[in-house]
Amino acid sequence: MIKEERKSVLHGILLIVLFSFSAFYIADFEFIKKLSLSPLIVGIILGMIYANSLRSNLPQTWVPGIKFCSKQILRLGVILYGFRLTFQQVMEIGLPAIVVDLIIVCGTLALGVLLGKLFKIDSQTALMTSTGSAICGAAAVLGAEPVVNCEPHKTAVAVSTVVIFGTIAMFLYPVMYRSGLLDSMTDKQVAVYLGSTVHEVAHVVGAGNAIDAAGGSVADAATITKMIRVMLLAPVLLVMGLVLGRGKGNGEGGKRKITVPWFAFLFLAVICVNSLLQSCSFIPQAGLAKVTGAINNFDTFLLTMAMTALGAETSFDKFKQAGAKPFLLAGLLFLWLTVGGFFITKLIV
Repeated sequence: MIKEERKSVLHGILLIVLFSFSAFYIADFEFIKKLSLSPLIVGIILGMIYANSLRSNLPQTWVPGIKFCSKQILRLGVILYGFRLTFQQVMEIGLPAIVVDLIIVCGTLALGVLLGKLFKIDSQTALMTSTGSAICGAAAVLGAEPVVNCEPHKTAVAVSTVVIFGTIAMFLYPVMYRSGLLDSMTDKQVAVYLGSTVHEVAHVVGAGNAIDAAGGSVADAATITKMIRVMLLAPVLLVMGLVLGRGKGNGEGGKRKITVPWFAFLFLAVICVNSLLQSCSFIPQAGLAKVTGAINNFDTFLLTMAMTALGAETSFDKFKQAGAKPFLLAGLLFLWLTVGGFFITKLIV
């Protein structure tokens, strides 16, 4: 009996693996590359298409395998994400960029929670949407999912807002640069502004390269600023776990159970290891780059599996239940990032 259950779980995992390979294949199409849609985003779209078409034909015994991908595989993917980051990157860009990132992240989260209450959006959807806007898009939403412990469709809604407004930002910022709206900024200020306010890493890279093609030199510094913002994911998850844990009783005399996202500590530990490896002069850098590149590719596949699994648990009926309010919230946060981020960057950098 146990052997049969394991076999069914494996079938669910293999289904997600198959969809994830398809996501990588589709993400390599030229027009998908131009939109800067990563395999993660393609994966959740494929999962949602499946959930709303063929899901009824799926044996229920396969569902635990899908949930395994959206939980355990997700945590592993977030931990390994640390191999993309080093503390040397923080030192390279300087203190002003760090301060801007801190203000943007804290301000976006606070504003998102406040607006969520104002619009009477359920707290989980508001928090997930705000986290995606504040830190690093889909990866931040995935990182927050185990801490918030929300339903898959709420995660999918939050990711959808990231895709929409992150894509708008990717095209908007180069237009603003070319039209002269950012002429009052130095290239470093433009880079910090871009890295601290655009949603996804891929969107930052896309917008930065477009600005460089127009005569700027901001792509590298913008990406580093963005990576510092990604590093803030760990402390945000820790604080989030403590705050949300205070609101959960365990039914014994009103005691509170604090939820600690231990994978966030492992995420930080991996950043430390990667920083140490990058600073060791006796390690051949070419070989190290190949190893970390392979780990990052594997990690992208794991995160794609998690996104696909979340999509497979999301029906369009759930989107209808969520309504337009989460997208209105994301739109107002996008306005804050675009306008507020401009003046904050000008003031500090």
